[in-house]
Amino acid sequence: MSDTVDHGSISSELDGIDLGDKRLNKRSKRLIEALAVDPQLSINASCDGWNETHAAYELLDHPKATPAKILRPHQVETLGRVQRHPVVLIPQDTTELDYTAHPPKDARCLNKRNRFGFYEHVELAVTPNGLALGVLGTQSFDRNPDSLGVPHDRRPLPIEDKESHRWLQGYRHACELQALCPNTTLVSIADREGDIYDLFVEYRDHDGPRAEFITRAQQARSTVDRDLAAGPRVFCRVLKELRDSALLGTRTIELPATPKRKARQAVLELRALTITVKPPHGRAAMRPVTMNVVLVEEVGGPADGTDVSWQLLTSLPIDTLEAAWLVVDYYRQRWTIEIYFKTLKTGCRVESMRLEMTARLKNALALYEVIAWRILYLTHLNRTDPDIPCDEVFAVHEWKSVWYVTKKIPPPLKPPTLAEFVRLLTSLGGYNNRATERPPGPLPFWLGLRRMHDLAIAFQIFKNLPES
Repeated sequence: MSDTVDHGSISSELDGIDLGDKRLNKRSKRLIEALAVDPQLSINASCDGWNETHAAYELLDHPKATPAKILRPHQVETLGRVQRHPVVLIPQDTTELDYTAHPPKDARCLNKRNRFGFYEHVELAVTPNGLALGVLGTQSFDRNPDSLGVPHDRRPLPIEDKESHRWLQGYRHACELQALCPNTTLVSIADREGDIYDLFVEYRDHDGPRAEFITRAQQARSTVDRDLAAGPRVFCRVLKELRDSALLGTRTIELPATPKRKARQAVLELRALTITVKPPHGRAAMRPVTMNVVLVEEVGGPADGTDVSWQLLTSLPIDTLEAAWLVVDYYRQRWTIEIYFKTLKTGCRVESMRLEMTARLKNALALYEVIAWRILYLTHLNRTDPDIPCDEVFAVHEWKSVWYVTKKIPPPLKPPTLAEFVRLLTSLGGYNNRATERPPGPLPFWLGLRRMHDLAIAFQIFKNLPES
């Protein structure tokens, strides 16, 4: 199923934007086009002259411009793409944006009094084969310096008074979207920080269409059954029950490289149970929750702290071996949001922005969030839909100019496939195209896009010049 979007019209992601002023609406579309040409450039360098630069800052400063309003049309476009798929995953996660070196005047703190910036929580729509469809929601938060380092047991507090409330809000938003997508199954996915009992209660008690969930366990949860061998007041641990259950199957998977590990093959063992979980002490007034739990653990790993051990809490069925492995496969696509954050920080260099006020910074971030998605989308579209004609994604003057420069022969009458064109495009970004290399990632892709833009402009100019 194709989800192609014309690369030459990233501003179409802002179609329908309503900032309360037609001039601001037009300005936002011009600005995102300018920033997308080379996301690593500053706003000043991206704009053409002082008048355009001044207009950009006026837009980012305007009280009618907010991140929610800027992102809303992109979210509408994303929802349309979501509705074309039978299953869509919504990994949600938080990234830290550090502006300590050049903080805005009104910046607040991160995890220390002398570190300034804010946290951005993102909900990303991803297909089961890893194609990012767009950003569905964002939340920002920071910290009061006076509250840092003050010991306080926050466990009994209402979820609304905790930073972890963002995970519950993300799941509730997925349920709202589920009501708009009756023919699509939405699955909210969270890593260990999203292991919040309130979220599981929300799923059980939610009135109306509800999204499914997969959450990697962090808490040492207990069942409602007592472990009489350990003592009359001790309850059985979920993890022990899983490890004592029957082995259902094994599988070998490819683990991608991360900052903590090298890429490697991992042999995984799978176990799964339906378990009724006891509420934690801080939520003792709540009733127990019954959920499915899948355990995958690596066999013969390197024993260096990177061995796979995932305890996945889920509402999805596990009644067959295939269904249980599907939970694991869905969870593995959570890694897409990590790549998205890397693209946002490294490809778009959003932590290098030097803007005086936090509101201006967050408005600019909203534009870059769309741009970062677009880079990630184009990168993975090459892997999920490689045989489509490249002109479904790139304009004629874009693909032909790259063809001329890389092949040094006239372009064919029939546009090459996306896969063939991406090999040429990423070669402009330093990708060597060797048979042993992994498919090109976001970095060579956006470097190639930057060079393509210049080549396309030159192509349009020179093809219309009279011969001397």
